Amino acid sequence: MDQEGRRKRIAKKLKNKYRLVIMNDESFEENFSFKLSPLNVISWGSLLGLSLIAFVISLIAFTPLREYIPGYSNTQTKKNAAYAVYKVDSLDAELHMRDRWINNVRAVLSGEIAPDSIENIKDTSISYDEISYERSKADSVFRGEVEAQDQFSLSQSQERSSSNTSFYFTPLKGEVTSSFNREKKHFAVDVSAKEGEAIKAVLEGKVVFAEWTAGNGNVIQIQHHNNVISIYKHCSALLKAQGDDVKAGEVIAIVGNTGDHSTGPHLHFELWENGKAIDPLKFISF
Repeated sequence: MDQEGRRKRIAKKLKNKYRLVIMNDESFEENFSFKLSPLNVISWGSLLGLSLIAFVISLIAFTPLREYIPGYSNTQTKKNAAYAVYKVDSLDAELHMRDRWINNVRAVLSGEIAPDSIENIKDTSISYDEISYERSKADSVFRGEVEAQDQFSLSQSQERSSSNTSFYFTPLKGEVTSSFNREKKHFAVDVSAKEGEAIKAVLEGKVVFAEWTAGNGNVIQIQHHNNVISIYKHCSALLKAQGDDVKAGEVIAIVGNTGDHSTGPHLHFELWENGKAIDPLKFISF
């Protein structure tokens, strides 16, 4: 009963009305007054404190002011850190390959590796004595027809320097969500992957374009031999600049979701040869 009575007294004190009056010190004229209670003061004070805390958190989270707080890093710092990580990884792989090559050369020079001792064993099922190496008449006629057809053909030389003779490095391992479709004018393959994964160059070449575009976000374009061009769109960060030389398999960008035409983290990859779009799925396994 005492506790209940004490609670009622506390509740009554909190609800008691008081008048706050602001008066002129010289004339004692009342300038302003309003009624309040301890409960109102606590409520309004708590609301003001929560509003102030929410304002400070929003100011830090959604404005560049957070970069001045120790522990936060800006976008350029993150980009440089990502570039440093992938650069160290590439250098480590390069050093590992070089060490293996040096060890193999040292072993050969020191005589630790014996020359191959595999004998040239003939197939007993074949009678080598009955094989004739003379050119037959039919073979000569057929060879002459083929040479006459290809004597002034330009397509033959183009095919020898086409994409079929190149080994393409896989730019990104992931799921192909949209394939090459010439009828729908989709001259690329879209490969979905987690944001932050590395994108690699498919061939050795030179970067001819590395800029931000409104529709495709960060785009990097590489010129390769045999008039082949590879294009990588919607990257979150570009690790190469225009004019840089790149090697096949070297990290050039980071997977992202940039640009108005992007609906999720993925790589929009295009492959062009002699000004004509070609299907990357014919040469690359993603």
